[in-house]
Amino acid sequence: MLSVTPSCKRLIAAAALAALSRIALAQTEAPVQQETPSFRAESTLVLVPTLVKDKSGKPVFTLKADDFTVTDNGVEQKIALEDDTDAQPLALVVALETGGGGTRQLDLYRNLEPLIEGLVGNVPHTIALVEFDSEVRLLHGFTADWSEVTATLHSLYPGDKGAAILDGVDFSVGLLRKQPPTYRRAILLLSETIDHGSQAGLAETVRSISDTNTIIYSLAFSSTKSEFKREAPRILNDDRPGPPHGCMGKDPADPDQNKLIQAWNCLGLLVPPLKAAQLVVKLGMDGLKSNAPESISRLTGGEYYKFNNDHSLERGLVTISNHVPNRYVLSFRPQSPVPGPHVLDVRLKEYPDLEITARKTYWVDSGDSGDSSQ
Repeated sequence: MLSVTPSCKRLIAAAALAALSRIALAQTEAPVQQETPSFRAESTLVLVPTLVKDKSGKPVFTLKADDFTVTDNGVEQKIALEDDTDAQPLALVVALETGGGGTRQLDLYRNLEPLIEGLVGNVPHTIALVEFDSEVRLLHGFTADWSEVTATLHSLYPGDKGAAILDGVDFSVGLLRKQPPTYRRAILLLSETIDHGSQAGLAETVRSISDTNTIIYSLAFSSTKSEFKREAPRILNDDRPGPPHGCMGKDPADPDQNKLIQAWNCLGLLVPPLKAAQLVVKLGMDGLKSNAPESISRLTGGEYYKFNNDHSLERGLVTISNHVPNRYVLSFRPQSPVPGPHVLDVRLKEYPDLEITARKTYWVDSGDSGDSSQ
C-alpha cells in the first residue's frame, strides 16, 4: 500500500487549489468576452439624413417614421425619427479649391459670406475655412464671428495646379472630429469635378466621414477636358439604369450620368446585400474618377450642384439652404453589425412619386466599443 507523507499531502492540496483557481478565473472571464460585441452593437446609433422632394423639387416635410423603410445590407431596421435636428448647433467647414481650375473662381469665393450665413441659419454655429491645391491648408480655425469669415475669404490667393479634393475633405473631417458631439457636422465643398493629387483614398475618406457623422454639400465647376483625360480615364461607361438593355445598359439620352448613382439603383439586382457592402468602395472609386464631389455628397446624403458663374453658385447655395431645415434624420441601432462598409437603402412605403436623397453608406470598425453614433 502506497503511503503519503504529510509534506506530499500539502503539495497535492496546493496544486489542486491552484487548478481550481484557474478554472474559476476562466469561468468569470468568459462571460465578459462574450458580452462585449453585444454591448457594442446595441450602443451604436446610425443617423441617416434624408431629403424628400415632390416632382416640382419642393421639400416634403409631413412624413412620419412609419412612412419609411431603411435596410442595412439588405436587412430592414427598426427606425426612429430624430426631432428638431435643424435647431441643433452646427459645425461647418468651408473647403475651397484655390489651385487648379479654382484659381479662376477666387472672385466668386470672396463674396460667399452672405450665402454661407444663409446656409447656417439662426442657430449656434462655428465655421472653419480650408483651402487646397496639391496641398491642404487651414485658412482660419473655427469661429462664430462672421467678420473673420469675410476677411479670410477676401485674403485668398491662387494656388498651384493641384486639386486634391479627397485630401481637402479628409482634412476637413479631421477638424470636425474635434467638435462637441452635440453639434451637427457639415462640409461645404467648392471645387472642380476631378480630383488630382490626393493622397487619401476613398475607403479612408468614407470611413472618416462615417466616424464623424458628416454630411457634405458640394458645388462644382467642370474640370477641363485635358484634365479629365489625364486624371480620370473611365473604366465603365457613364449611363443610367433602366434602359432597354438592363439597369447597367447605356442610355443615349443621358450619356454623362454618373456611374456611381446608377449602380446604387442596380445593387439590389446585381449582388447579394453583403457583397454590395464590399462593392460600394469599388463603385465609389469609379464615381470619383468622373465626379469626386458628387460621389462623396451622394454617399453622405448631401447635395451636389454645378456652377459656372455667380448666379448658378448663388442658386445652388440658396437651394441647399432651403433644404437644410427640411431634412429628416432617421436613426437606428444595428444588431451585431459586420465590420466594414455597410450599404443603406431608404425607401417610402407609399408615395411613389416622391424623390428621396439619403445617406447611402456607413462604416463599422472591428474595434468599436462603447456608445457611439455613425
